[in-house]
Amino acid sequence: MDSAYASWVGLPVVLRVALGDIKVPLRGQMLKDGGDTVRMRIDGWDIDIYKTMILAVEEDAMVLLPA
Repeated sequence: MDSAYASWVGLPVVLRVALGDIKVPLRGQMLKDGGDTVRMRIDGWDIDIYKTMILAVEEDAMVLLPA
């Protein structure tokens, strides 16, 4: 069965992530859908984020704006 995150791999996204009581947006490119984590590239850093922390995934609309 495909993960809900598999369709976002390779795309620029904004993740809504919960860190305890704090909810933050993380903007980057989704690189990989692993077992319990997703790998994101954020400002040149590749980080793994636990899927249990992710509240929402959305397309990064800022990438679509003309320069």
